[in-house]
Amino acid sequence: MKSLIIAEKPSVGRDIAKSLNINTKRHGFFENEKYIVTWALGHLVTNATPEQYDVQYKEWKLTDLPIVPKQMKTVVINKTRKQFSIIKGLINDNKVKDIIIATDAGREGELVARLILDKSKNKKPIKRLWISSVTSKAIKEGFKKLYDGRKFNDLYQAALARSEADWIVGINATRALTTKYDAQLSLGRVQTPTIQLVQMRQNEINQFTPETYYSLKLMVGGFEFKCVTPKSHSDKAYLEQIQTQIKGQAGEITDINRTRKKSYPSQLYSLTDLQQDAYKRFHMTPKESLNVLQNLYERHKLLTYPRTDSNYLTDDMVPTLKDRIKALFATDFKDIAKSQMNRSFSGKFKFVNNSKVSDHHAIIPTEIRPDMSQLSPRESKIYLMVAQRFLENLLPPHEYESVSVTLQTSDYKFIFNDKVTINPGYLALRDKEANAHRDLNQLQRGNTFTLNNVKIEDHETTAPSYFNEGTLLKAMESPHKYFDLQDTKHQKTLKIAGGIGTVATRADIIEKLFNMNAIESRDGKIKVTPKGKQILELAPQRLTSPLLTAEWEEKLLKIEKGQYNAQQFINEMKNFTYEVVNEIKESDQKYKHDNLTSTECPTCGKFMIKVKKKNGQMLVCQDPSCKTKKNVQRKTKAKCPNCHKRMTLFGKGKEATYRCVCGHTETQAQMDQRLKNKKTAKVNKKDLKKYMNQDDGIENNPFKDALKDLKL
Repeated sequence: MKSLIIAEKPSVGRDIAKSLNINTKRHGFFENEKYIVTWALGHLVTNATPEQYDVQYKEWKLTDLPIVPKQMKTVVINKTRKQFSIIKGLINDNKVKDIIIATDAGREGELVARLILDKSKNKKPIKRLWISSVTSKAIKEGFKKLYDGRKFNDLYQAALARSEADWIVGINATRALTTKYDAQLSLGRVQTPTIQLVQMRQNEINQFTPETYYSLKLMVGGFEFKCVTPKSHSDKAYLEQIQTQIKGQAGEITDINRTRKKSYPSQLYSLTDLQQDAYKRFHMTPKESLNVLQNLYERHKLLTYPRTDSNYLTDDMVPTLKDRIKALFATDFKDIAKSQMNRSFSGKFKFVNNSKVSDHHAIIPTEIRPDMSQLSPRESKIYLMVAQRFLENLLPPHEYESVSVTLQTSDYKFIFNDKVTINPGYLALRDKEANAHRDLNQLQRGNTFTLNNVKIEDHETTAPSYFNEGTLLKAMESPHKYFDLQDTKHQKTLKIAGGIGTVATRADIIEKLFNMNAIESRDGKIKVTPKGKQILELAPQRLTSPLLTAEWEEKLLKIEKGQYNAQQFINEMKNFTYEVVNEIKESDQKYKHDNLTSTECPTCGKFMIKVKKKNGQMLVCQDPSCKTKKNVQRKTKAKCPNCHKRMTLFGKGKEATYRCVCGHTETQAQMDQRLKNKKTAKVNKKDLKKYMNQDDGIENNPFKDALKDLKL
């Protein structure tokens, strides 16, 4: 009898098979005398569409809503039906005694496996592999302590409840809004409040009135002292009076205060923190950085599980720290990493806290030593970001003196503040910051200076910045800081629930809002489009607030812990759906296409609308049921042969045309031919060596002479 292991993806299935010496390869699985390893391809089973309940739902009608099934149905996804059939056959095979779920350790991973098992009518015992990295060592350790699958029943119920509730609310709200206003509109418990977040920030910026204020400063020995004034800095005349009074006077250093202080590194990375940092430093979108992280976790085995909201580790991980540090010997941080090997890691660290780790700990390096030459530039950047943050938290704090120097004139006081590093600590990883201080020896108590360089500087208060993809992600995590909720209980609910969406879904939500043209990014500034504004106006108010999703997450977490009934939650969502649909039905508001064109749809004859995508635009029929698209236009990575800028693609297939802002135009066929010629014109390394090494008796071979200094 054998155990059947179900992984979430083929790559993880192969890793498990390799780690457990399961070497016999079959069609869709690996096998040995003890185990069978197979894999899903993400979700193989999903919620049925309305049409799969009843054919009458194929046509979108307001009168059919709300669609609230008595019993939710699941269906096998057609594209991956073959793999599902393989897994189902293995589950029901008489030689399989039990099932080991080895999908991602989290709510969504549990749902992937359980839906497959339920659809296959599994009756066999379930065990659970729960690991945060897919290295061989972690897999072997995980199989030594498999959990009883029943321990995760509540996690599955929470995942199923979230999935079903999203279907009930999302399908009905979107169909109601779309059919009511005959436009392609979409609502969601996370996406609509996210549009609202962007709109609120936009309103704040538009309503902002800048105010001018002033500061009086003087330069002494290359140091800038700021005047300490009793009056408001908005009174320029008052500062001008002081300026006139003290210019040419003597000033004396009357006091120097030195206070020893410490600064600590930022916390270990959670997914949201890392995505925000990656956008700030490398301009990677949240979706891009998550994909890179997933690659470093699954393919390269260099980082731990990325979809985590924790900044902490558990105490059982402390013994693994040295192995993880050794892995960094292969990076630019090797000297500092080696200096940590003689330390004792039995003590307590600020980043070790069991109570602040739920499903997964913070993102840190694994014990696998990286081959940096095998990583893409993006993978290298993200890996080194995580490695640096990990090492910083192991190093001592930055110790410095906070210095405050007071310069006194006859009537006024000026202050100069600075920091002097005593011990760089973790800032040793950032050389510039560690050494960024000046020699203050010339500022001694009793020293006097003539005050000649006295100036008044104008300043203006600035509006808050527009959200970018990094800061919007952070705002979704902490919406209680942005929404004015009168009830402190609601503020607390939002905080406890961890904001709107989850670390695993926020990047997809932002991407979806761009694709549906509800928000747009101009020069990195995210703004709500006219369509997005109308969605907020037409949507029921409860769907624009983050409080709904916070309450959901709060209840889902209780379901995970066995403290709330999943069916009660679903019933609440059904009642909420009736309210939302009725509110949309009874609304007197109108929707106006702001992007309507005079181009007629070739299918139904209605006018088409121009839709802007993140990298281009297209014409789409205004009738959602028609779905006709034309004049597809998008920015490509193809470079213009003249100016080397990225070209824009118009049309599809063989009829496609590439155009550049410089005026260059070429068809798809012309581009294919140009690239083919370019490829065939290249000389590869093998040919170069052949020419360099051959001795054909020609004394003056110009090709050989030209290549003689080339290092191959």
